[in-house]
Amino acid sequence: MFPDLVCVRTPLVNFHVLKDDAGLVLLDAGFIGGRHYLREALRERGWEDELIRGILVTHGHLDHVLNVASLAQEAGAWVAAPRLDRERYLDKERSRGWSRVAGVLEAIGRPLLRFRSFTPDRWIDDGDEIDLWGGLRAVHLPGHTAGHTGYYCESRRLLFCGDLFASFRGWSHLPPSILNQDSAGIRESVYKALSLDLGGVVPNHADGAEPEEHLRRLQSLAARLRPD
Repeated sequence: MFPDLVCVRTPLVNFHVLKDDAGLVLLDAGFIGGRHYLREALRERGWEDELIRGILVTHGHLDHVLNVASLAQEAGAWVAAPRLDRERYLDKERSRGWSRVAGVLEAIGRPLLRFRSFTPDRWIDDGDEIDLWGGLRAVHLPGHTAGHTGYYCESRRLLFCGDLFASFRGWSHLPPSILNQDSAGIRESVYKALSLDLGGVVPNHADGAEPEEHLRRLQSLAARLRPD
């Protein structure tokens, strides 16, 4: 992908590590087993002695934030996360509609998996600039959650798009309705993402294809979503 980017692949969800002169920043922090897979990925790349200086969150679902508090504490790292998912980090979210199904599952999973609530050091809003990895811009892509946010690197024409869609060969799709706060809103977020000058996208639920291929899949999915 890029020499200063590592994809931490796990059975349920991927997350990513960015490297610049100041150290490492995690994009999300993984789910069950995420800490183990992170250690292995860093060791394989030769980054095991690098400082983790921050964690940048895409949204507040448990499979993305389970390990945030513990990793931040161990590394002395800052945490930056979308403001509109605040209640999720504090374990106070009350889901509505179809997303109640996911809410029930998360309510069971949080104590079972020993989720630790956290308050970010920095709140992220749409359009915020983040001074790392050559410059990232927050792009609010709501629907999956209220605060769901992607991070766009203009210099590389690359969008880390979180759970905007799942990208697998022959099976690319929007997140299931039971996982979304507003499924209709995701369609608009897809079009918003594609309005950027993109050379590639990096989803969290995806196979090992290159960002250019994930972008082609997203474009194909968007074409299917548009009314005739």
